[in-house]
This record gives sequence, C-alpha cells and structure tokens, in this order.
Amino acid sequence: MKVKELMTSDPAKVGPDDVIAEAATLMKQQDCGAIPVVRDGVLIGIITDRDITIRGVAEGRDAKTTKTSEIMSADPITIAPDADIAEAAALMAKSQIRRLPVVENGQLLGIIVTAQLARREKTSATGETIRGISEPASGRGSHGRG
Repeated sequence: MKVKELMTSDPAKVGPDDVIAEAATLMKQQDCGAIPVVRDGVLIGIITDRDITIRGVAEGRDAKTTKTSEIMSADPITIAPDADIAEAAALMAKSQIRRLPVVENGQLLGIIVTAQLARREKTSATGETIRGISEPASGRGSHGRG
C-alpha cells in the first residue's frame, strides 16, 4: 500500500507568521503534538508541542507575539506520496517521529501518523515501529513504564 492511500489529506497547518498561541490552540483542537508550517502550500517546517515548550515558554517568549517561524523545526523529515507504507513506518521509527508530512515537489499533500499505520497493519512489525518511535533517543530509561 502507498502512503497516499493512507495519509490524511489537507492536514491542519499554520503559517510562518502565525503566533505560537494559535499553533497550540490548533494542536489542542486536533489532539496532536505537531503541526506543519506552510507558506503558499510549501512545507517550510513543523512546530511541535515540545518546540513551543522548550523554545518558547522556557525561553520566556510571549505566545501571543512569537511567530511559529521563530521556534519551528525547519527542514522536517518528509516522505513522497508514492512511497510504500513500510518505508514510512521504518522512517518514522528511525527518526522517532509520530507524524510524517507527505510532500511532492515541496508541496504539502498530507500527513501520515503512527495510529494510521497501526490500524492498517496489525502486525508485529508495526508494533516494533511504534515501540521504536516511543523509545527515547537519549538512551534514558522508560521512566517506569514497561
């Protein structure tokens, strides 16, 4: 199966000049922790709840005036719509990301999330992918979760 067959088309997104309070509100509404940042349809970054917390709040920035472009992660990892979902799962596990923008010629077409992969492929490989995404990259423990 191809990524384009499983992805969410036209995902929630913010612009680079939108403020981080808007991004946080959208994350709450969409029940997600990452939103693509798009300018004229072109993916330029992704802003995560962690970006808002670490690069925004912890640095004392005003959520109502700080633009998403100031704290977003530029050049996010992406995948093509014609890629196989197994490739998407492997890329997500390797990069430890739960949301993977689907891009063609720079244009954001959609997004694929681990939950979509898990619902589609109820195999041990998917379980391994999701576990791989959830493992901390720093080597820190699982904090008692087992």
